[in-house]
Amino acid sequence: MTALLLRRMLRHKGFLTGLALMVLLALLAAFAPLVAGHDPFGQDLAHRLMPPAWSAGGSWTHLFGTDHLGRDYLARLLYGARISLAIGLGAASVGCAIGVTLGVCAGYFGGRVDQAVSYLLTCQLALPGLLLAMALVFLIGPSLAVVIVVIGSLHWSYYLVVTRAATMQLKRLDFIAAAQAIGESRLQVIVHELLPNLLNPILVIFTLEVGVAVLAEAALSFLGVGVQPPTPSWGLMIAEGKDAMFFRPWLVVLPGAALFLLVMAANLLGDGLRDVTAPESRN
Repeated sequence: MTALLLRRMLRHKGFLTGLALMVLLALLAAFAPLVAGHDPFGQDLAHRLMPPAWSAGGSWTHLFGTDHLGRDYLARLLYGARISLAIGLGAASVGCAIGVTLGVCAGYFGGRVDQAVSYLLTCQLALPGLLLAMALVFLIGPSLAVVIVVIGSLHWSYYLVVTRAATMQLKRLDFIAAAQAIGESRLQVIVHELLPNLLNPILVIFTLEVGVAVLAEAALSFLGVGVQPPTPSWGLMIAEGKDAMFFRPWLVVLPGAALFLLVMAANLLGDGLRDVTAPESRN
């Protein structure tokens, strides 16, 4: 089965493309000090707003140019990748913990537990996510940890819906009845029998939610309630460069392109995982 799954992965172009992009971005973020060659916080007002090296007036000393404070743009992009990946993975993990816990409990226990969880889901879907995230971050105080927890606590509905439906199907199967017959407790049944069979859909949703969390962080930072300066964040870089975007478009295009690549990589990876783990349901 593992060999068959590996062959499907190697034949799936979308999965391979998403995986290659994600690995490349992760490596660039991990080795940012070696690749950038500049301090992302170092200011040089004498060389502020330098264009990229391929434009007139650019210099190879600053490959992607500098921002309004003379900070190297390539360094800030690479260090910003660390922020985006940390928030994407962290928020997706928080949402996964909340959604999977609620979904499994609702699907396995049913009855009033299912009704309570369904009511909670309805309330969550009725709330304006971005406005609520802005209000919570503003009230608590903007920081990296707060942004991760707030975004994750508002993005768990997909996990809940999928795991609830899958759990309701799995609990009727014979292997669950056999586990209960040999004396396994409800917690043991959930941990040892249900969760391993829910791993594939959870991984698919997780990869897709990484992209959603990255966009949410960029939106919050763009609006000034996310990652705070001088910490490099792609959304914050777009906000800082929007006033000069018509005259110095690289200030917006470069972080926007980085966001596009990261979100596309996460979506391609998620779509590819869905296809290779359930090929019988695909045309």
